[in-house]
Amino acid sequence: MTDIEIANSTQMLEITEIAKKLGLSDKDIDPYGHYKAKINVKPDDKKQGKLILVTAINPTSLGEGKTTTSIGLADGMAKIGKKVCLALREPSLGPVFGIKGGATGGGHAQVLPMEDINLNFTGDLHAVTTANNLIAAILDNHIQQGNSLGIDVRRICWNRCVDLNDRALRNVIVGLGGRLNGVPREDHFNITAASEIMAVLCLSTDLMDLKSRVGDIIVAYNFEGKPVTCRDLKVEDAVAIVLKEAIKPNLVQTLEGTPAIIHGGPFANIAHGCNTVIATKLAMSLSDYTITEAGFGADLGAEKFLDIKCRVAGVEPDCVCLVATIRALKYNGGKKAEFDKEDMSALKGGICNLLGHIDNLTNVFNSNVVVAINKFITDTDKEVEFVRCECEKYGAKVVLCESWAKGSEGAVDLAKAIVETVDNNNKNITYAYDLNDDIKTKIEKVATKVYGAARVDFTKQALNTIAQCKELGFNNYPVCIAKTQYSFSDDQTMLGRPSDFVFHIQDIQIRSGAKFIVAIAGSIMLMPGLGKNPAACNMEIDENNVIKGLF
Repeated sequence: MTDIEIANSTQMLEITEIAKKLGLSDKDIDPYGHYKAKINVKPDDKKQGKLILVTAINPTSLGEGKTTTSIGLADGMAKIGKKVCLALREPSLGPVFGIKGGATGGGHAQVLPMEDINLNFTGDLHAVTTANNLIAAILDNHIQQGNSLGIDVRRICWNRCVDLNDRALRNVIVGLGGRLNGVPREDHFNITAASEIMAVLCLSTDLMDLKSRVGDIIVAYNFEGKPVTCRDLKVEDAVAIVLKEAIKPNLVQTLEGTPAIIHGGPFANIAHGCNTVIATKLAMSLSDYTITEAGFGADLGAEKFLDIKCRVAGVEPDCVCLVATIRALKYNGGKKAEFDKEDMSALKGGICNLLGHIDNLTNVFNSNVVVAINKFITDTDKEVEFVRCECEKYGAKVVLCESWAKGSEGAVDLAKAIVETVDNNNKNITYAYDLNDDIKTKIEKVATKVYGAARVDFTKQALNTIAQCKELGFNNYPVCIAKTQYSFSDDQTMLGRPSDFVFHIQDIQIRSGAKFIVAIAGSIMLMPGLGKNPAACNMEIDENNVIKGLF
């Protein structure tokens, strides 16, 4: 059976029944139909359960199953009698219609309703898109209506966005068609997941904090070189109004009826890769164990979760679950085909990728690490035992996870290992850098300590913006590095655990609302493009609204 067939064959519980598992009453939720709802309750900082972060090795085209493992782990913990809540990001339509597919897990470890979550859900990403483009419209209208703020159209830094992969929108000209249609200027689009509004939504603690952060967003500079903000445009309240429902977390369920809060959806390669602070803290206050994840490999998602989100939210994980597959490790060792055949040489060559992430999580961030091997039927005992022995040398437990094939039953051993580690946790996390470090130093520390670079090269443009950040009082902001997800480095062809390479920072972007600095490395794009055969072209829907081809 396909993922969507498994999902459609499952009888879901009414969303009110899922809410009861978290101690929520009917008045605490706003149902969107029978199987999903917005939660009206605010997090209780006085009651915070244990937090488990799920991350992974660097992704490959083979898929590592991080979300599937997260879902399976939550079901596994529920099966052994723990009060658990899952906290995940929302899928973007860009990957859904592109090549990566949805983000609701797979096999017998999925969140439901699968189609709704992958396709529009409760409208959060559309609200983010509208809020972002409202700012752009107000900005262009201000210039058209006399430009009393003296905005220099050559120094507008606010991009429009859309929740699709569309390379044709990366660089555009707006305002064409004559005087009544606005002032012609160059403009750009980001994908919604990379927009600052998405980052603001995910890092805000409540609606008033969101409004304040929106007001702080720098959208342009005037002719005197001074920043112009959303507060100057008087648009922050309108943006907050657009987002007043989107800021509420969404409640759904797994195939086995485990509560799942899904909220916010920034990518980790071009944004900070974590679900909302509100969702994570709410899950922690409603359960004894919260399972959350951070996007792509631990060098991206986990680093940003720890260095950015944990600082903002005032939380820290009691354990990190690091997901890997034998086949992906063989790929990192140079194997390009026949991954279902035992190949100890390739595995030995690629194990360094997994060990590099363990080393970072334990020695840079002082975290407890449990490695989850997302098991395929073709993995041999010899391959698994080799990975186990190598990881244990680094002090990490290794547990097989078979939740894709077996659901909760396949994740019981992982759940028990996580619970044991969490309940015996006596560590406090450390960070890759100090917030008092200057921005250049922060970037260099992440690149050298986490990525393994020998040094960092900055373009003149990047250095100029870093100097500007200091002048504007943003020197103590954390950094969010945008780079390829496929390698520790900024070169996606450098697999395994590269070292002594030069890391290249091309540009710096100020995110004064999100309150972090984006450092763009290599040739990373903030607007992805579609591949030669987009997933959208292989989807079907019939007269009964049955969808095929969604995964």
